[in-house]
Amino acid sequence: MQKQFKILFIGDIVGRSGRKAVKKYLLTDNNKDNYDFIIANAENASHGFGLTKKNHDELLEYGVNCLTSGNHIWDKKDVFQYISDSPALVRPYNYHKSALGVGYRIFDDKIIVINMLGKTFLPPIACPFEALENLFNNLKESGLFNDKIIFIDFHAEATAEKQCFARYAASLGANAVIGTHTHVQTADETIFDGTCAYLTDAGFCGSKNSVIGMEYLGSLKRLITSINERFEVEMSYPYMFNACEIVFKGNIPKSIKRISFEYSDDEESVGED
Repeated sequence: MQKQFKILFIGDIVGRSGRKAVKKYLLTDNNKDNYDFIIANAENASHGFGLTKKNHDELLEYGVNCLTSGNHIWDKKDVFQYISDSPALVRPYNYHKSALGVGYRIFDDKIIVINMLGKTFLPPIACPFEALENLFNNLKESGLFNDKIIFIDFHAEATAEKQCFARYAASLGANAVIGTHTHVQTADETIFDGTCAYLTDAGFCGSKNSVIGMEYLGSLKRLITSINERFEVEMSYPYMFNACEIVFKGNIPKSIKRISFEYSDDEESVGED
């Protein structure tokens, strides 16, 4: 009988409040030990934009095994110094081949984590559909595809693109496609044809009183004036923790469940941004 394999996928972590929420969830009663593998989208983990080496290491210390990203991955300058040496960080695969870092990683010969960036309402980038097809063909030809869990973080804006991409990925052999980027957890978790778990957006980790993690007044001013305004991470309580849990037997998803909780105490401290 195949043993169950449980994956936790954590939605976009926004700044220090988001990292606090992650630490609280993973370290309370050793929740991290309830999972065989933990993935987190960390492209906003450092002051809301990008990921510093310090915060990268901090999240790994909490028990995260793989860090995915998106269009903000290059926002902190020091990422260029460490991204190619990180054992955990994945940047969108459909950036140009000259980009530093890698677009997928294989962990313990068990799971392949792929990061893809959507193209609707986002800066120009190579087509994620074509890029995924080419990647899958290469993985299959090399024999790396067989019997592994193929897990994709699709970082995209439009719901229609996410749904279409997920169905396409499922037709190619993906076992999970979880959306990120919009920071609002959706309620449409499903398993396509019994083979591919899907959720349009896993949500975010950060202040509940925010506008997708940022202070309300700065967001309001920018939307009213259409003039760029410096965003600051909202730090007030309560903090939200959004994630989803997927249980596999072999590489077949058997269940997908949304996780959402909030807390208001400040018992745990985390590193500065």
